[in-house]
Amino acid sequence: MKFFLISDNRDTQMGMRLAGIEGVVVHTAEEVSEQLDLAKADPEIGVVLITRKLIDLCTQKIYDIKLNERRPLIVEVPDRHGAGNVGDSIEKYVSEAIGIKL
Repeated sequence: MKFFLISDNRDTQMGMRLAGIEGVVVHTAEEVSEQLDLAKADPEIGVVLITRKLIDLCTQKIYDIKLNERRPLIVEVPDRHGAGNVGDSIEKYVSEAIGIKL
């Protein structure tokens, strides 16, 4: 199983490459959707790391994959600006999955 990064900036991509994780830099919802489809089609990719800004571009598709697909696992990573609050996104994901506000 491999990790794969979908990022909106080169700094995050370079940092992940130093850790041995390959990835791409994209900026539009269509590009994110295309890369997610490619990751789903690749049996080697088990975890997709994606930045908060890109999650906001394709929220519905990402939640659909998280709820209905066994693979890949999609994990939010903070970008270089640190704008994301991972705890809030986990709470939102769980609330949507079970239909109860936590």
